[in-house]
Amino acid sequence: MVDVADALVIGAGPAGCASAILLAQAGWHVILVEQSVYPRQKVCGECISAGNLQLFDALGVGEDFRDMAGPELSRVGWMRSLALLAADFPACALGAYPYGRAIGRDRLDGLLLDRARAVGVSVLQPAKVRGVHGSPGNFAVDIEMRWPGKSSASRAPRSLETRHVHVVIDAHGSWEPAPGGSATRDAGTGPGSAHDPPKRPSDLFAFKASFDNSNLSPGLLPVISLDGGYGGMVVAEGGRTTLACCIRRDRLRACRETVPGAAAGEAVAEFLHRSCAGVRDALVQSRQLGPWLSVGPIRPGIRVERCVQAFRVGNAAGESHPLIGEGIGMALQSAHMLAGLLSGQRACALDARRTQQLTARYAKAWRAAFAPRVRFAAAAAHAAMQPQFASLSHALVRRWPTLLTRAARWAGKTRHYIAASEERTRHEHA
Repeated sequence: MVDVADALVIGAGPAGCASAILLAQAGWHVILVEQSVYPRQKVCGECISAGNLQLFDALGVGEDFRDMAGPELSRVGWMRSLALLAADFPACALGAYPYGRAIGRDRLDGLLLDRARAVGVSVLQPAKVRGVHGSPGNFAVDIEMRWPGKSSASRAPRSLETRHVHVVIDAHGSWEPAPGGSATRDAGTGPGSAHDPPKRPSDLFAFKASFDNSNLSPGLLPVISLDGGYGGMVVAEGGRTTLACCIRRDRLRACRETVPGAAAGEAVAEFLHRSCAGVRDALVQSRQLGPWLSVGPIRPGIRVERCVQAFRVGNAAGESHPLIGEGIGMALQSAHMLAGLLSGQRACALDARRTQQLTARYAKAWRAAFAPRVRFAAAAAHAAMQPQFASLSHALVRRWPTLLTRAARWAGKTRHYIAASEERTRHEHA
């Protein structure tokens, strides 16, 4: 007799780990597959807004998170050219946590994965899903087990295993191709068409580096406006400062031409120092911790309804422009949202018809929670990258600094997810 698990989750980032933990806590037998060896750093802004902190309590890691994370983020800023403008960060009126915090992805991902193991999740790492076949209720997942190693090249294939599961949850990064097989491919697309889009000058590439001994004020979260890009800085755990940014393909090409022979990250670093006095001032006495990391092109947008057989969470479901720093929050919230729908079900009863019904409910709830945020982030990102709009925005913020406070509210920084979901449930049952 073939052993069949209730669910298999692809990817052990915040969305994948949270999905696995919540379902395991509800009694499901969950398999979690992660291709990277931990601890690992990852390109990410690392900010988590206040309304998401209660989700860590629901995952059973709230106290550990608060012990690790950086100071409360009580000020929001705008950096462009020569000036830094700042205002009060809006406090979250609901729940016990008024302000957000920042934490490195190496610390956060390790914390969540340890919790997943503690609640009984079967973790396969390093391993990579090579194919997903079948249909809801009867999936066969091909998993390539790998030898652990420090580099991707040293993690050579060890064996190929097949696991049988009722439900597949796709939590892979948006810049990575979905695992092979029709079960995880976008509906209505041919092989490869969704994963090999044409190159565009407007494509965004993300970069990140960490520093110690910076001059950035703890508790300040400044947005950096650049010609052809945007970024942000934050002080996370242990005083470590993260500098992250997104740069258009055409601007990145110009940066590399300015510094011939330099790696992409170093060319972007030179561009940031040359373009923004706030960055220079913050890092004048700092020490860089490790190399610049890069990834891309990133694909902001909504994808939650494109896959008809596997459920999508995190960036696989959709993402906003990183300008608003809501990536981790949206990942956690989408996992909580999906787990809430699935945990009341018997996994073995989720056939194609029932899965389609739940997918429709999940997609509707996802859009209601995140689509306004995605649209606002797109508008704000395009404005920040265009010199004429950025200059106008800077002039307005200089005159009315509280516009930064309002913008943080519009970006969803004060939205308390659990309170909002409970309110939505009360309306549905009224």
